[in-house]
Amino acid sequence: ALPDLEVVPLRGNVDTRLKKMATLGLDALILAAAGLNRLGLAHIYRGCVPEADMLPAVGQGALGLEVRAADHDLRELLAFLDDLPTRLAVTAERAFLARLEGGCVVPVAALGRVEGDRLVLSALISDLEGRRFLRDHQSAPAAEAAGLGTRVADSLLAAGGREILTALYGRPI
Repeated sequence: ALPDLEVVPLRGNVDTRLKKMATLGLDALILAAAGLNRLGLAHIYRGCVPEADMLPAVGQGALGLEVRAADHDLRELLAFLDDLPTRLAVTAERAFLARLEGGCVVPVAALGRVEGDRLVLSALISDLEGRRFLRDHQSAPAAEAAGLGTRVADSLLAAGGREILTALYGRPI
């Protein structure tokens, strides 16, 4: 969409990335606003990339707790941390990723959002260069989170995502 845009990969913590931005003469840097706020750097925040332009990675921003299944006391003690809308959104996002057999380096993205009693899932599959990408947006009753994620994945696979991912994985999906 922006052919004159040059994307430069940066590694490191926020301070390192900000220094690299200055030393490399970069015009912009995309960072999580929550991280900038937490570090007291909200003053450098200039704007938000709209969901229509860039979906986040699956589960982005969600925290997960793992507790032994048999540890009922601890599960009960931590139950107040469970945010049902977040859990439903991430359940749909993870079902989408699982159906695509994806991991952290696969160019797919998804964002779930609870709206009333419905769960809305926006997702995409892209080639590595970002020249070919497919998007879908569907909703379902919130209780059907995993099924929604799988349906969106199947829709994108049928629309050409299967070819993109087969080329990426080097095997059929």
